[in-house]
Amino acid sequence: MSKIRLGILGGGGDSLIGVLHRVASHMFDRYEITGGVFNPDFKENIKFAKHIGVNTDRVYIDFDTFIEEEIKKSVEDRIEVVSVLTPNFLHFPMAKKLLENGFHVICEKPLTTSYEEARELEALQKKNNAIFAVTYTYTGYPMVRHMKHMIAAGELGEIQKIDVQYYQGWINPVIHDPEIRKTVWRLDPKKAGISSCMGDIGTHAFQMTEYLTGMEVESLLSDLNMLYENNSLDLDGTVLIRFSETVKGVIRASQIATGEENGLTVAVYGKKGAYKWEQENPNILYHMTDDQPKRIIKPGHAYVSDIAADGTKLPGGHPEGIFDAMGNIYKGVAKALRDEAAFDGEYPTMNDGVRGMLFIEKVVESHKKGNVWLSLDKQ
Repeated sequence: MSKIRLGILGGGGDSLIGVLHRVASHMFDRYEITGGVFNPDFKENIKFAKHIGVNTDRVYIDFDTFIEEEIKKSVEDRIEVVSVLTPNFLHFPMAKKLLENGFHVICEKPLTTSYEEARELEALQKKNNAIFAVTYTYTGYPMVRHMKHMIAAGELGEIQKIDVQYYQGWINPVIHDPEIRKTVWRLDPKKAGISSCMGDIGTHAFQMTEYLTGMEVESLLSDLNMLYENNSLDLDGTVLIRFSETVKGVIRASQIATGEENGLTVAVYGKKGAYKWEQENPNILYHMTDDQPKRIIKPGHAYVSDIAADGTKLPGGHPEGIFDAMGNIYKGVAKALRDEAAFDGEYPTMNDGVRGMLFIEKVVESHKKGNVWLSLDKQ
């Protein structure tokens, strides 16, 4: 079977997101990076393409030229799917034009900078019957997938509480100096959108609650912290969430948690038991009950679910990490592009992206209105 022809927008130079996606795309030998626009500076664009071994004949001067030249090619030769790895404000116009011209899309989160834009992309994706993935990376971890599968199978009984904490500290060294702050695009509303912390990592936490439980959040109440009056975007916040009158939870996210690295912790508590997983120690899943000692579940063993086994590349005891998680998402997209049998939840979809934007807007609105409960019904 021929490899999937992949185009990439953004992610050049020393971009963390860029190397993450490129490595992930190569992991199962399903994709070939065929071309793209890695950098807005054309000389740097070409230089980078040569550095990573991409044929410069299909490395274009800008996004519009990419579209114009690729659609001239035959179906057998043109790029099939495009990864959008640019800053947030470019996600919508790029994804929209890609969908309008018949490309499938893999897009970094958040999907757009507004819920209205997200709904527009959703309608266009459905109209064109396109494959569209939004890279909520942590859904690719085998133990997260095992947790999802076992919760759906009733292992925990009726869900009672969901607690997600996502703490980073990287903004703390820059936020206190207004001049340095200006250099960080995630703190610029024109590039990041209406939210920094919740738009960047809070949306990961929100998506995880719905991915694992199979339920949708019905309403929320938020309290955000901008730290300074002359800083308009949130750096930290707490969000109370309700799935129903008896199923509730909390999302805590911060990028000024001094000393924290990437502290994502997820706990789901049910009537019969609970699961707890930590991203910084991703190969361990804790299973807790009232009548037994805490159990440790690891990937690479015969007792894990089929979807967890499918996403594990090495025998037990060989740590796998964030590159492997993203690789599993790319693998899921490849299965969809080639119409192959797949497990439920192998890659986050357009719906995850749309729900993420609804979450971000409601979180900001709830805070601005004085920390009030707001419904997450689609509008």
